[in-house]
Amino acid sequence: MAKKKAVARPGPRANKADGESAVLADIAAMPGPDRGMARRLHAIIKASAPALSPKTWYGMPAYAKDGKVVCFFQSAQKFKARYATFGFSDEANLDEAAMWPTSFALKELTAAEEARIGALVKKAVS
Repeated sequence: MAKKKAVARPGPRANKADGESAVLADIAAMPGPDRGMARRLHAIIKASAPALSPKTWYGMPAYAKDGKVVCFFQSAQKFKARYATFGFSDEANLDEAAMWPTSFALKELTAAEEARIGALVKKAVS
């Protein structure tokens, strides 16, 4: 009779590290303009909401709280779109009145957009 080997389950830190590696690999594989934007967004999100865990979602970088995606980036090149998209899921705490934006078109990131994204991400996880 063969013995079964016990398989250790990775802890939450391992999952976060694996998610980080996967997201960074996906970003590195993106074409130039999307890659630069995705790298910058990754840094902004990590600085604004360190509790979010990076993960891939439909092959794109995403950031989750308690396993549920809060925000994500979609490459323009991958989806053959005119612009990249930064968006929020229904898990984000962004509700305002009866209507509010959940995604934004990105052609480039200036200091103003970076500040706005940082503030939105902080609000989304509050």
